[in-house]
Amino acid sequence: MWVWYILLGINILAFSLMGIDKRRARRHLWRIPEKTLFLVVLLGGGIGGTLGMFFFRHKTKHWYFRLGFPAIAILEYAALVYFLLY
Repeated sequence: MWVWYILLGINILAFSLMGIDKRRARRHLWRIPEKTLFLVVLLGGGIGGTLGMFFFRHKTKHWYFRLGFPAIAILEYAALVYFLLY
């Protein structure tokens, strides 16, 4: 059960980071590195990162975000289901 709480927290973090980075981009402030955004998504925040990307309309022009975030989310959750069932 604790796995779901961790995933929920990471997804909330990924969603929030997309909003924070968008706000910083508009204000011409220091930005969150793309490596950091991808790291959070790779750690289980695929759904939150993808939702944040489209909700805030941030990084949607970059093909590697537009395709990478959803692909990572699908692979992560497929692996999770596999390990939980077998």
